[in-house]
Amino acid sequence: MSQDSTNSTEKSSVFSSALIWFGAGVSIAEILTGTFFAPLGFAKGTAAILIGHLIGCVLLFAAGVIGGKSGKGAMESTAMNFGKIGSKFFAVANLLQLVGWTAVMISSGAAGCESVFSFNMPWVWCLVIAVLIAVWIIVDLKQLNVLNTIAMVLLFVLTIVMSVVIFSADKTAAPEAAQALSFGAAIELSIAMPLSWLPLISDYTRNAKKPVASSAAGSAVYFAVSSWMYFIGMGAAIITGEGDVALIMLKAGLGIAALVIIIFSTVTTTYLDAFSAGVSAGTVNHKLSEKVAALVAVGIGAVLAIFAKPENMEEFLYWIGSIFAPMISIQIADYFINKNDSSGKLISIPNAVIWIAGFVLYRFMMRIDLIIGCTIPVMLIVAVVTVIVNQIIKAVKK
Repeated sequence: MSQDSTNSTEKSSVFSSALIWFGAGVSIAEILTGTFFAPLGFAKGTAAILIGHLIGCVLLFAAGVIGGKSGKGAMESTAMNFGKIGSKFFAVANLLQLVGWTAVMISSGAAGCESVFSFNMPWVWCLVIAVLIAVWIIVDLKQLNVLNTIAMVLLFVLTIVMSVVIFSADKTAAPEAAQALSFGAAIELSIAMPLSWLPLISDYTRNAKKPVASSAAGSAVYFAVSSWMYFIGMGAAIITGEGDVALIMLKAGLGIAALVIIIFSTVTTTYLDAFSAGVSAGTVNHKLSEKVAALVAVGIGAVLAIFAKPENMEEFLYWIGSIFAPMISIQIADYFINKNDSSGKLISIPNAVIWIAGFVLYRFMMRIDLIIGCTIPVMLIVAVVTVIVNQIIKAVKK
């Protein structure tokens, strides 16, 4: 079956959804982000990881339900809240961030492979990873499930081995914290990773047999696996005193196993980014083939990874939050409370204005060190304002 069809009669199962989000969670990017928590120590770091992921994954679940029940992809569903022009704006924004994510993931995966294998030609690893991602995109749904199952079993075993090896290592090697990270900033960084998937989840729940169950399974699995990856990164950085994921794996004595983890975790995670880039491209122009657009996104991502060397993942995650946190707040309030549908409009001016205000508020609140981070306060404010404005508009129309 072609993945191009948004109205496919073949529905995905709850297990398939769980498998997809297991693959999203097992990621070098997640382990790398976890290393930033090392200055907090195990106790505070663990609390920040769990609290942030719980908040982020509840939002992920809500976004998945919207896509599953409406039968629309993530960016296509924004038309219900922002109108046709608003939907295209977010589709373009999502397309850009997904191509950026694809480049970041390919680049970080290639750098890891180079460190493990001592093969000083990173562009070769970029191409290898890009080709494997393309294979994941090209195969049909049934074959993809087989590939994902094999990859997930392999990654599951290897990450357990990695966890055992790292956490049984000599803990006297832990260095003093180099740079303090506040508890609020840590929660924000923990929320940011599941938040980065909010613009994607509906692309996979839109064809779910059981939208609510699939959204719940995917969110729960992602919560567990992503938290686990963060723990590995944080624990490894504390125990080994190393922030480079590849070097952490080498110090843990994983060797070729590290290479397999890096390559396949990069492929299974980046496939989601590339495929959703294709779906977003289809939202911008319905004549475009989702699969072809996804392959183009992989190609552009590979070129950027080779020549642009995309870095600074932490700041990248914060920009994603500032764009999509207000968006999903408006979507949740509009869909579950206001029961609005602006699909027939060119643009919903009230929601567009609220989103702009939410974006500015998010960037401002980032400067304030709140113990719960800035995402939740901003999203609550935006959601409440969306409901109040909707009630005012209805009252005026009466």
